[in-house]
Order: sequence, then structure tokens, then C-alpha cells
Amino acid sequence: MFPNSFFYPDFKFTKDLFEYSVDSYQRCILFTDTIREQGTNFIVENEKGLPPVLDFDYEIIFNGTDLDRPVNYSLARIMPEEDDQVDEEARPIVIIDPRAGHGPGIGGFRKESEIGIAMKNNHPVYFMIFFQKPYPGQTLADVSNAEIEFIKVIARLHPKAEKPAIIGNCQAGWAAALLSADKPGLTGPLILNGSPLSYWEGKNKGNPMRYKGGLLGGTWSASLCADLGNGEFDGANLVKGFEDLNPGNTFWNKKYKLYSNIDSEKDRFLKFEKWWNGFFFMTTKEIQFITQDLFVGNKLEKGKVMLGSEKAVDLKKLREPIVVFASEGDNITPPEQALNWIYKVWGSVDEIKKQRQVIIYLLHKDIGHLGIFVSSKTLRKEHKEIIEHVDLVNYLTPGLYQMNIETNDNGEFDVSFEARAFEDIDGFNPETKTDDTFYYVDKIAKLNEKTYQMFMGKNISLLSNEFTSKVLFSLHPLRFERYMFSDLNPFLLPYKNIAPLIWKNRVSIDENNIYKLCEKEISKSIVSMLDLYRDLRDERERYLFNSVYKNPWLKFIFGKPENPDIKTDIKMSKNKIQYWKSKSKTGGFAEGIIRGILALSNLKDITEKEQLITIKKLVDGSKNLTYLDKEDLKGIMRDQLKVLDADNVNAIDNLGVLIKTPEERLVAIEIFKTIVGKKNKGTIENKLLANILIILKSRKTLP
Repeated sequence: MFPNSFFYPDFKFTKDLFEYSVDSYQRCILFTDTIREQGTNFIVENEKGLPPVLDFDYEIIFNGTDLDRPVNYSLARIMPEEDDQVDEEARPIVIIDPRAGHGPGIGGFRKESEIGIAMKNNHPVYFMIFFQKPYPGQTLADVSNAEIEFIKVIARLHPKAEKPAIIGNCQAGWAAALLSADKPGLTGPLILNGSPLSYWEGKNKGNPMRYKGGLLGGTWSASLCADLGNGEFDGANLVKGFEDLNPGNTFWNKKYKLYSNIDSEKDRFLKFEKWWNGFFFMTTKEIQFITQDLFVGNKLEKGKVMLGSEKAVDLKKLREPIVVFASEGDNITPPEQALNWIYKVWGSVDEIKKQRQVIIYLLHKDIGHLGIFVSSKTLRKEHKEIIEHVDLVNYLTPGLYQMNIETNDNGEFDVSFEARAFEDIDGFNPETKTDDTFYYVDKIAKLNEKTYQMFMGKNISLLSNEFTSKVLFSLHPLRFERYMFSDLNPFLLPYKNIAPLIWKNRVSIDENNIYKLCEKEISKSIVSMLDLYRDLRDERERYLFNSVYKNPWLKFIFGKPENPDIKTDIKMSKNKIQYWKSKSKTGGFAEGIIRGILALSNLKDITEKEQLITIKKLVDGSKNLTYLDKEDLKGIMRDQLKVLDADNVNAIDNLGVLIKTPEERLVAIEIFKTIVGKKNKGTIENKLLANILIILKSRKTLP
């Protein structure tokens, strides 16, 4: 601050103007120098080959180039920090970052991250790294096979641990789902953060990104970009698409935040932009698979994706618990795209139960797409609790749950799992289910792709070579901007020289300075105008999209849309009912305890963390259950669900036949009491518990 003695007390406007002029001049110099440093870092990092932006030491233990079908992926083990105590017998955590234009590392680009939280919870942590350039000719099937081999290596390194849990961020979520469904039983729980698996879903008056492909005529433009790139698709095109979604942030707010808070924002800005400006490539086959089979074709939720094998990948084959984290503030992967695939794949909650599956979802109110797996708020709350519960979710009975995280009076988080129906997920999109117009987008996209390949594709491929592709990549607007604002530009050298002097003699002003307040208001008005432009543009694109793809003539040309093949419940036949009735007295302690747990849990709406911890301790400590592995337990669970469905009353009455000895009954009673909890007096599950206790206590010890 300037000393007040320099000014007369009645001339505050003059004083504020002088202080603001000096401060804004200094901020302009420092801002420009920071942008220059950003561009220079971009050049330096590209010369290094764009290494991962991880803030942790790591060791590569398996290189994907050593496989029979080499890929540009490697498996890295994250090295523990000094204060981290990693338990080699704890469940390994594997993190996969999105390959959607950027490079790897956002899941651990600072200490407070997904990696950091997993390490603090004593888990061994692995990270799947990929490099800037793909291996020539690699496909997504090759990448998936490589990831399968990586998971097998991790399992061999931790033979006493549970199967690795996979965290998939954004597009890495569907990649994780693909490999787990392709090889059921290979992985542990799946955690999908902002991951699109149902690509046609979204609100009619929102989510403009899903209209882009239709307005471009389908997937041929991606094939064109790959052909111009000499067989490589430039990830900068995807990044440009993300930036165009929000011009207010891209063209003004992001830079203004740096300018207005240059003293505190510089390091954070440069660190994040190091990742955001790392543009990676894909092969032609990879981008065609993503655009044709996933984005436009929407084959994943339909079970029609062919991943290098004769059989299509069926997401219904997923066996381990699935945790889906979505946000209503996400305009790239809206909740509909992150969640509605569950309904499309299973069709009913009863079917989820019959398939012995546990599906959990969390819904944030307003966090943006990157914030789902980067924001400090979600890391301290949602991700912390997800990782802490990664072993406990196995003790939930099959079904669909919403994970609720509430802050108690002590500032700690209370976690519960509330049983849900599919109507709750459908509520995210009250206007429509699937928009039929995307069926015609798919049809026209295929037609345009064939036309392009027939008349243009081969000719463009012949004209492209390494030199022309490098020129094209260098002239991309995002790269060209970085080159212009870097040390390559001699006009920026004065800023580089004067910036250190300004940092030493920095003069900051009061936030209540009248001119600083005016600056902020002007900034808000600029953002408002850009937001208005965005809204008008999105509305125009939606109107054009509907004008083209809701044209009634398309029904005559391409026929009516396919009805989704959603399997609903199939009632049990009379013969099967009699068969499972006869099984009500078959089995021992394991069958009895699982039958009781299922019967009580099916009546409960909410399961709390403390209940899961107690059940885990009781089950793990029971000598009658330790001889069973997880697959055996799941098989028993499947059979006992059918026994309960056949005749619930008879199945409960025969619990005393299965749980025979006094010791077994004491353990069973403790587990059953824990499931019901102390807060549920008078509820239907409490009445069932009372009935079960009468049955167990009244039966004599059987031989």
C-alpha cells in the first residue's frame, strides 16, 4: 500500500486511481510473462515427450511395447511417500486417466489427489501410463488386452490381497468397464468418475455436446482428421471441442482469474495448464472405434461392442460392485449418460439382485466435469469415502443404492447406502428416455462414412505424409497460440527480463479499491455476454439438429427406430418353484447366514457404514465362513435368493435347520441384529428379526 501522506484525504478517487494504475500495470506485465512461461513450458514438455504430470515418484514395472500386440501403455507402481505405510496385503488400487486429448496424470497431479487418498489408506497404488504417440496400428482391443495383462501382473504381485479396484476417470471409465466385462472376475470393484456409458442420453434443452456429431454429419470428420494426420488423430481437436463448450471461461474467465489474482494464481495456473496443454494422439482405428461404436453408434449399453473377439462385450457380465460418481453440473458427461446405462443393461432392480450385482451411485449437485476427479472438495469428501468403503461395499446385499454422505456435528462424514429403484435414475431425465433422433444420426453417419471412404479417404491418405502431418499439427490453433506466446517470440523477451524486478517490487492494492471493483463488474458483464452467446449458439444448434433429424421423411428412408432390448423380470416356473422350495433345508451355516442377511437386507432402505464394518468383522472372523472364497459366497447368495423367491416364509422357518449349534446361532444373531440396527424399532425388518430370533432360540441343537 502507498503511504497516505502522499495524498490529501479528500482525494480518495485520485488515490485509488494512482494505486490501481500501478497495480494494473504490474499485473499486465506479470500476466503476459506467465502466459509466455506457459507457452515455453509447452515447448519444453513436448521435447521431453510429454511425461505424466504425476506429483508422485513412480516405477514402470511393465511396458506395453513388450506385448505381442504392442501399445503405447505402461504399468507404473506409485512409490510411497515417507509418511505412507503401504500394506502389501491390502487391496491394490489401479487408476486409469482419460485418453481424450490430454495426457495421463490428472488423477495424481498433486499430493491431495486420488493417488494421495489411496496411499493414506495404506493401499498399494498403480497407475496406467500412456505416451503421446500411439504404437503404429494399435487398436482399442490391443489397449484393453494390455490392461488385462497389467491387472494380472498386479494380482501376482499381491497374491494375498483382494482383486484390484479400478478407478476410471471420464473416458477411462468405459475402458475399465470394457476390460472388466470382457474378463469377468479379473478385477475388484469399479469406480467410474464422470464416465459416459450411455451416449444418447441427456436433457432435450441441455448437454449440447451430444448434438455436435449430428451437425457435422457423423463420424466422417474424425476419419478425415486422422487421414490428414497420416494415420494419427490429433487430440488437440478434442480439447478444442471441450473449450468451445464454455467460451466465457475459455476466452475470458480463466485468463482474467489469473490476471486479477496473479500473486496467488500463477503456480496453480501453470501446473494445471501443463496437463491441459499436453495434446496426445490416437490411431485411425482407435478414434473410429470411439466415434462409430461408442459416441454415435451407442453400442456399449446395447451389448454390441466387439472388442477384438467373436463375442460382443456384455456389461451385464460385470460381477464386482460398481460405484458411479456423476454431477448435475457436468456438461460433458451429464448424469443421464453416466447412469441411465444401468437401466438399459439390467432392466430392473430385481434383475440386478438375481445377477448378484451391487451398484452404487453418488450424485453431486453442481461440480463441473473436471471437478469430479480433480476438485479438492470432492477429493476430501466423495473420493475419500469411496476409497475408504472400497472393501465394505462387498458386504452390501445385491441391489441398487445411492451413497449418501452427510456432515455430522463433529465435522466428520456419516455415510449410508440407501436402496433405490430405477425410477430414481429416470428422474434425472424427466422429459424423455432415449431420443429417437439419435437413431437417424447413426444411420446418416454410417452413410456419410461410407461415402467419405469411397470417394475421399484413400486419396487423402495417399497425399498425407509425416511432413504434412507435422505442419498440420503445428498450425492447430491451440498449438499456434502457445508458440506465439513463448520464448520463440522475441517481442516477449522484455517481459521476461522485467518480470523478476516487478515481483521484487510488487505493489498490491486494497480489494475495495473503487477501480478494482469496477474492473470485476466489467469482467462479470463480459462473461455474461459470452454466456449469452453460448446459450444462443446452443439453442440454434439444437434447433438445427431437430430440424434435420426429426424430419418425418427419415422414417420412410431408414425405417422406425429400434426398440431397446431391455430384459425385464421373468417369473419362476412352477417346477422351479418346487425345486427351490425343496432346497430350503439344504445347506449349513453359510447358507443360513446368507439367507438371513438377504431376507433382512431386502426389507431395509438404508445401510450405514458402522453396520457394514460390524458385518465384515463377524463374517471374516467366523471359522465356518473362512474356507469359502468370494465366488463360493456369491454362488450361495444366488441360490438363497432363489430359495427366498420361491417361498419366503418357509425359507425363514427353516433357518434353525441350517444354523445348528449354539455357537453358530450366537454369531448369526449378532449379524442379524447389526443389519437391522438400533434405530429401526417397530419397522418391518425389526419384526422379521424378532421372528428369526424366536426361530433360532426355540430350536434345539440339531445333530
